[in-house]
Amino acid sequence: MSPAGRAAPRDDAAGTLVRGRHVLTSADPEVITDGAVRIRGERITHVGPYRELAARFPGDAVAGGPDDIVTPGFVNTHGHFSEALLAGMAEQYALGEWIRRLVGPVAPFLDEEAAYVGTLLAGVQMLRTGVTLANDMFVRDPVDGVPATPGVVRALDRLGLRGVVSFGAGDARPGVSTAALLDEHAALADAAAASRLSRFRVGITTLGAQSPRLFARSVRLAVDGGHGVHIHLQEAREEVRAVRAAHGTTPVGHCARNGLFEAPTLAAHCVWNDDADLDLLAEHGVGVAHNPVSNMVLASGVCPVPDLRRRGVPVGIGVDGAASNDRQDMLEAVKTAVLLQRVHRLRPDALSARDALRMGTIEGARALRLDGELGSLEPGKAADLVVFDGSSPALANVHDPVQSVVYCAGPREVKDVWVAGERSVAGGETTGVSAREVAERSRALAERLVRRAGLGPLSRLARGPAAARPRPPIAAARSHA
Repeated sequence: MSPAGRAAPRDDAAGTLVRGRHVLTSADPEVITDGAVRIRGERITHVGPYRELAARFPGDAVAGGPDDIVTPGFVNTHGHFSEALLAGMAEQYALGEWIRRLVGPVAPFLDEEAAYVGTLLAGVQMLRTGVTLANDMFVRDPVDGVPATPGVVRALDRLGLRGVVSFGAGDARPGVSTAALLDEHAALADAAAASRLSRFRVGITTLGAQSPRLFARSVRLAVDGGHGVHIHLQEAREEVRAVRAAHGTTPVGHCARNGLFEAPTLAAHCVWNDDADLDLLAEHGVGVAHNPVSNMVLASGVCPVPDLRRRGVPVGIGVDGAASNDRQDMLEAVKTAVLLQRVHRLRPDALSARDALRMGTIEGARALRLDGELGSLEPGKAADLVVFDGSSPALANVHDPVQSVVYCAGPREVKDVWVAGERSVAGGETTGVSAREVAERSRALAERLVRRAGLGPLSRLARGPAAARPRPPIAAARSHA
């Protein structure tokens, strides 16, 4: 039996050998020199030395090359396709004000077209940086009663990108009914159930964004429905203070007390914790998504990654949304995860390249409780893998292949990306969509969205540093928050 508890597919049909000078498995052995991964259909059948597998399966096609590096596909454990059309703006705000001035005003105007095109736009960037699974929370106000989130699933299917999809439900803003929120959950769940590559989780934006009644409904939907949960937890100090004042405990404590953690839970951020919070996360098997770039952009703080991992909490890495990170680049997030811990703790051993590669692959899968299916290169697991181009100048001299992937590789080095045994990126270009056409289609949508939200022309938002202006450039959004 395979590590995933399944017998590997039979050997008697032709497959594909994906070859590399270094195969990094995120399993044991960690590195196979001059190795290959054999895939047939949607699964990996063998991992081992290239010459042995080539002799055993002479009819197989060969991909990759003798100088390349092969890794598992990266698991992006937290993001927001709802922000895909909002990159490169509102840098002057910390989290709370950023939500009030940017995310809140936009939320009522996100429709299915914005969901579809935005997912294509962000998904292309993710695929080009080796992401094979995106755990997403689409945040919108369904004030029109028409579900938009099925557009996310439709786009993921076209891209050939796996998704764990959720709708970030919140009823704190006026005009949002509980019925409309539950309808959006149901529409997304139905779309995911009909998809080969997506699965559904119950989304909770934050505790402060949900009334007690809606939070109770969310808990029951997740637990009774057998779904996982995707929630922001303790991203900012203000959130912890507000929940403690209202409920006498931290957000983590409130979730544990009210049964949310009975469902498999992925908590994004977890920056502001005490020891009791960390112990509760470990006790309940909660996975954490660390988002180093967005935490830095929004000046939120630094997630205590070593403390979490020391307690056995699985910590994955997230790109987060384009409105708070801007660049949907998983390789940038993986590298930044290492550097942020080192500079924060003033220790070069605070986090290593090997730690970060595991967090970006198998540990991210474990945080989502999918490590039995994907996240490492092992027989029986999903054929999700990345080929890094060994002919690139950035990878010309590979002294340590793990450090080369984490510190040296960028989007230009991603040559091929396989998802469920099919190439979603070939020769650096996405196979399901034209990146140029997606970019062109997104422009008018982004301009219309910003205009409808009352944020003003994009050209005005781009002017000069915020410090040079007496008022924020999107101050007109105040009345819409």
